[in-house]
This record gives sequence, C-alpha cells and structure tokens, in this order.
Amino acid sequence: MPVHTSVSNQSLGKGAGLGLALASALAFGGSGVAAKPLIEAGLEPLHVVWLRVAGAALVMLPLAVRHRALPRRRPALLAGFGLLAVAGVQACYFGALSRIPVGVALLIEYLAPALVLGWVRFVQRRPVARAAALGVVLAAGGLACVVEVWSGLSFDALGLVLALGAACCQVGYFVLADQGSDAGETAPDPLGVIAYGLLVGAAVLTAVARPWSMDWSVLAGSADLNGTAVPAVALLAWVVLVATVIAYITGVLSVRRLSPQVAGVVACLEAVIATVLAWVLLGEHLSAPQVAGGAVVLVGAFIAQSSAPAKNSTEPVASGGAERELSARGTAA
Repeated sequence: MPVHTSVSNQSLGKGAGLGLALASALAFGGSGVAAKPLIEAGLEPLHVVWLRVAGAALVMLPLAVRHRALPRRRPALLAGFGLLAVAGVQACYFGALSRIPVGVALLIEYLAPALVLGWVRFVQRRPVARAAALGVVLAAGGLACVVEVWSGLSFDALGLVLALGAACCQVGYFVLADQGSDAGETAPDPLGVIAYGLLVGAAVLTAVARPWSMDWSVLAGSADLNGTAVPAVALLAWVVLVATVIAYITGVLSVRRLSPQVAGVVACLEAVIATVLAWVLLGEHLSAPQVAGGAVVLVGAFIAQSSAPAKNSTEPVASGGAERELSARGTAA
C-alpha cells in the first residue's frame, strides 16, 4: 500500500474517532439533566440507574445473543466492564447528582482523564513527564475552586465522595474499552463487550437497587424540567436510548480508534456540555470562582492527557509524543 494512502486512511480513521468521541460526550452530557427531574419526581437515584442500565441492556440484547461466545473467551473483561464502566460509574454519578449540582458532579467525575495517568505510571510502569504532572496539579486546583474549599466544603460531603467514586470507575471505562484494540481480527467485538457489560451491570444493580420496591407510578406521570412539565417516560427514553446506548457505543468505538488518553481529552467536554445544559434546562447556576475552577479542571485534564505518548511506546508521558496508530480492528463489528 502506498505510504500516502496509509497516512490518509489513518487520518480519516482518527477523524472518525474524534467525531465519535464528541458524539459520546454530547450523549453522556445529557444524562444528568434528564435524570435529575426523575429523581426529584420521586424515584430513588439507584432506581433511575437500574432503569437506565436495564433498559439499555434490553435494547442491546440481540447483540449479546449474536456474540454469545464472548463470555467464554473474555469473562474477566466483560465482568470488569459491567462492574466498573457500567454499574460503578452510573451508580456513583447518579447518587452524586442527587446531592450536588449536575455540573459539579461531572467536573469531579472528569478528573478521570488525569487519573488515567496513574494507571500509566503505576500499573503500566511508564514514566510520567512534568507536563503531565502539571496537568494533574491544575485539575486538582480547579477542583478546589469548584467545591469552594474556602467556605468549608458547602456541598454535601457524601455527594463529593460519590462523584470521586465515579471518577475512579471512569478510569476503568477508558482502560477496559481499549482492551484488545490492537489484537486485530481476534479482538473482542466492541458492541458485544458493551452488550454484555450492560447485562452484567443490570444484574449487579438489580441486587443493589431492588427495583421491586420502586414507585413505578412516577413513570406514568410528569417531571418538572425547570418549570416545564415533561412526561417522565420521555425523559427515561432519552436516558436509555441516547445517554446510554448511543453514548456507550460511540464512546467505546472512539477509544478503539484513538486511545484512552486521547478519547479522555474529548470526553472532558461532557462536563462543559452538562453544565451548560443544567444552566439552560434546570436553572442551575455556578459562581464565578466555580466556573473558573471548572475551566482549570478541563485545562489540566487536557494538558495531562495530550502529553501521553503512543501506545506501546517506552517514552515518558510528555508533550509531543508520537501518535498512536489506528488499530486494524477499528471498524470491525
């Protein structure tokens, strides 16, 4: 294959990956503003999480049947994805947003792209350069502004802990979504991984959330969206189809085409999207220091992750590292 053709194909693939990552950020960013009215209408946060994951698992069930050999081949991957990337992220995040503003919950959760560096340094045992460390410091400083530490942590402490838990689980999402992306034709199908991850997550959440105790009548009524009555079932449909099914599919596919680090940079936009949507649709306003702190969090995460080198590189995590090659598995289904 001519060199220029190969480069062109890689560029197209990376462009598609960035587009998928942006679509995932947009889809995930709308979850909080649709879910919070359901919580305020009377549903417990864990029940909303269960409805979200169980509904998405039902939608993806045909793909699970199609890839029924996958559990025998990659049981640990599917279990980890279901426990961390599905059940853990959603349960912690929804628990957090029931106690603190949507934008704050997401800004804390999206410390995850910087935390991925911890995985690179301590698990993969690759050195981390000063630029990456600077990004982490900036993100931590911005977080201090977001939670207004000078006022004695005015936000609910449990909500902050849950948001940090979501950040840790989000690290698992980026790392596990990338598993097998360089294995060529033997790589686990990403749609199969998502389908079984949702099934595992739904099973775990069923035991934890006990949906049989849920007030199902809430779904037959309406929920208040900043003064506007919206059918609860319509909000649930958005959460299931857009903020879960589409969000996970586009997100995992983007990680496969890019890398956990690069996809994490774009995913940081979810916090911005969610904050803007919460401002417009829920009437949630952040103070000037909180807005500035949120911007610093995103800048810090961007610096930290843009400084990551190509996969399998032995170079330090430093700005200007080589780009990761597009996986040959990229578009396989």
